[in-house]
Amino acid sequence: MTEASAPGAAAARTGFVAIIGRPNVGKSTLLNALVGERVSITSRRPQTTRVRVLGVLTRGTAPATTQCIFVDTPGLQRRHRSMLTRRMNEAVGAALAEADVVVLVIDARGFTAEDQAVLDLLPADRGNVILALNKSDLLADRDQLLPRIATAAARYRFAAVVPVSAEKGRQLEDLLGEIERRLPPGEPLFEADQFTDRSVRFLAAESIREKAFRLLGDELPYGIAVTIERWQEDEERAEIAAALLVERDAHKGIVIGAGGAKLREIGRLARLDIEKLLGKPVYLQTHVRVRRGWSDDARALKSLGYE
Repeated sequence: MTEASAPGAAAARTGFVAIIGRPNVGKSTLLNALVGERVSITSRRPQTTRVRVLGVLTRGTAPATTQCIFVDTPGLQRRHRSMLTRRMNEAVGAALAEADVVVLVIDARGFTAEDQAVLDLLPADRGNVILALNKSDLLADRDQLLPRIATAAARYRFAAVVPVSAEKGRQLEDLLGEIERRLPPGEPLFEADQFTDRSVRFLAAESIREKAFRLLGDELPYGIAVTIERWQEDEERAEIAAALLVERDAHKGIVIGAGGAKLREIGRLARLDIEKLLGKPVYLQTHVRVRRGWSDDARALKSLGYE
């Protein structure tokens, strides 16, 4: 009889944890904080996340390991109507269907109608939903926290309610404890040192898109994507060519900026992140290309990984 199967022996636990919520409540920041790696890009602009991204956290030692497979979902999108946003919304439903645990993230400063729209996706009898009140550090008065917890908890039969600050790293261990105790028994699906299911090319492209979001702010056209056109790598260095895709000619100048300044800065900041990811020097070449209607083109979406 093995140690894992001996009576009373601790069993491994593994499960999928869907992180859901309206746009811009900090789902991706929370995922990165829980996993301890930059798995999903972040910005203050809503709808930064477009595809399902898995972040993997393995803790403990065999046979009593726990593996949380976090699913970072796009924020439920009701403003923009395109094939891209329909697929983003479908990704939320797919994540919920396969999740062993659901973490609903709201802003601790108040429950909104948009939060309720996400909550309405959940069946009333689901007993594995944890409410995370993120950005609790931004409350002007800490005495406001308990009434807000009570108000939010009254809306659904949550398994647990945990105030957190993903940005500051507060009470993340409490949240992980609530998640782990609800994981089903099961052996790990990923190696202990693996923190995502995505390739380094995907992470590199996302890093470039993140820098565009952060540097361009409200100027940034909604229809922007990044594709890796060339990737050459050896033990010493990597050479990468990437294109930022926009849907209109007028958007091209916005991304390039005066004298190419915006595009150069996007490339510089992204290169620093990619060098950390690969652990070697990187030569990154970026340019902007117009690809009209890509967000409503099934073939284009597939080629960009938005399936």
